[in-house]
Amino acid sequence: MYLRHFRLTAAPFSITPDTAFAFASRSQRDALNTLLLAIEDGAGFVKITGEVGTGKTLACRRFLAALAASETPCETAYIPNPCLSPRTLLLAIALELALPLRHDAPEHELLAALNRHLLEAARAGRRVVVCLDEAQAMPIDALEALRLLSNLETETRKLLQVVLFGQPELDRKLARADLRQLASRVAYQYTLSALTAEETERYLAHRLRVAGHVGDSLFAPHVARLLHKVTRGIPRLVNIVAHKSLLLAYGAGCLRVCPHHVRAAAAATPYASGLGKASSLLASTLQWLRLRHPLAPLAGGGRARGG
Repeated sequence: MYLRHFRLTAAPFSITPDTAFAFASRSQRDALNTLLLAIEDGAGFVKITGEVGTGKTLACRRFLAALAASETPCETAYIPNPCLSPRTLLLAIALELALPLRHDAPEHELLAALNRHLLEAARAGRRVVVCLDEAQAMPIDALEALRLLSNLETETRKLLQVVLFGQPELDRKLARADLRQLASRVAYQYTLSALTAEETERYLAHRLRVAGHVGDSLFAPHVARLLHKVTRGIPRLVNIVAHKSLLLAYGAGCLRVCPHHVRAAAAATPYASGLGKASSLLASTLQWLRLRHPLAPLAGGGRARGG
């Protein structure tokens, strides 16, 4: 919609976790280093937590990309929604590892096949890593099945390494008495944090450069600081408010984002800190854009206030 106006070749602030736009904030670097160290150390369980929108899925994708590029052979299984029964979870892991199994295979058959595969991988010098996103949603019995599967080990390391990515609710779940055996096996953990004000400014400029922008950032330093204030540096909120701010600047014919664009975008975004009653500005701009671009998506890829 506004790409030509700002001379961009791609949408700079999509909320889809695209590793091509990945920004190496301190928190993201530390999370990746923790993960790689844990895998090299042969840790059985690793935990990465963070509030909604702090980049857990992006950290997971960067980690998987790093494993794929590693000199050490590594098999990986990625389970994006582990809210599954124990049997279905084991089947999902087996299918990710390309094991030839029937979809109706019983749980004991799945466990036996996975155990055989882990032993074969160990003999061949391959690591096997399972990454589970949104792990706070895992049922207790599925977590227990995962613990039992991870029991297989050599004298030096676990044959299956499990990385749990989740919201802070995951910490509370693992604090349960009936999960103390699993919690005690978490050898490494890291909590993702929001961007600092300085990182937010560099984050905005970085994503614009990747999207093809040349020259000074479309967000001047004082505008970037304001955007950090209203989003608290949470990357997903930064993307949503930045995108809406660009829409407003485009609708006004401006070549850079102004503070009132950020305030209006924040006022129309749930969980952002509104600094005034300027949401009508975004609504009127969206109405104008719909008339000019009938098939264009709304701000944030959904309803005007959806973010």
